[in-house]
Amino acid sequence: MTSPQNKSRDEIWPALPFPEWSETCVTLHMWTQIVGKVRLALTPWTNHSWHVTLYVTARGLTTSPIPHGARIFEIEFDFIDHKLSIATADGARREIPLLPRSVSEFYHALMSILHELNLPVAINTTPNELPDPIPFERDEIHRAYDRDYANRFWRVLVQADRVFKEFRSRFCGKCSPVHFFWGSFDLAVTRFSGRAAPPHPGGIPHLPDSITREAYSQEVSSLGFWPGNAAAPMPLFYSYAYPEPSGFAKAKVQPEAASYNATMHEFVLPYDAVRTADSPDAVLLEFAQGTYDAASTLGKWERDALKEVKPSLLSERRHL
Repeated sequence: MTSPQNKSRDEIWPALPFPEWSETCVTLHMWTQIVGKVRLALTPWTNHSWHVTLYVTARGLTTSPIPHGARIFEIEFDFIDHKLSIATADGARREIPLLPRSVSEFYHALMSILHELNLPVAINTTPNELPDPIPFERDEIHRAYDRDYANRFWRVLVQADRVFKEFRSRFCGKCSPVHFFWGSFDLAVTRFSGRAAPPHPGGIPHLPDSITREAYSQEVSSLGFWPGNAAAPMPLFYSYAYPEPSGFAKAKVQPEAASYNATMHEFVLPYDAVRTADSPDAVLLEFAQGTYDAASTLGKWERDALKEVKPSLLSERRHL
């Protein structure tokens, strides 16, 4: 087995061409929505919908512990052994193999196991944030699962999660966890100015405007990774500000591969520009810092009050 120290660049930052795994990506998006909606149905509401997200683990994506009355359970996608694990705090454990199967079959399999474990839950079966959603229990169309590309996607999330946490550690203000939103199918971390924002216009397909407006009720600068979709078939890192300050679109942001996308209203950096760089971490952190600097400076954030922790000091603290 290859040691971590001897892993190649392509193993650490694998290629993820969207056209090669688009069908798996769509199916996996629906599977994560089903699992995410289980957490949503049972977990107390937390500001900005932080209670619904999934988290990157050493094997895949997890819900973290979910309450069911006085009981606790957790659901985890394992992209190494390719299985969905459902584990309870009282020792019960069940698994669903991850293999080509319809969204409908996956949905019914998970609901059956939860019922068997005395963890019944009813979820809204309409997928969120999609223009033409098919209810989970009726979706026989999406059924692809390519083990190699599912694993590659998770490995990209592992690296993005690691670098995003480094970026997050520098900020002294309110900041989200690094978490995976199953609705939009992206990994994100969000910094807050501490000030209220104007009401968001909403309009996201199959997502109540009230949810969107609460999520964006405060000024933010958000950084994320998104694998692409049919309309924009390329994995990329992104950064946006809400509300977008005047001049943001024309800000000079490094590296050179970064650009402002007027359709998405955000800066984007192709994933391939990061993974093929001499130092992927440095390139991604440069993008993260530059877009935050543009958003917070042009948005007139109280940057002194949110002063960042110097990387050198963070390094010293690791030796405490």
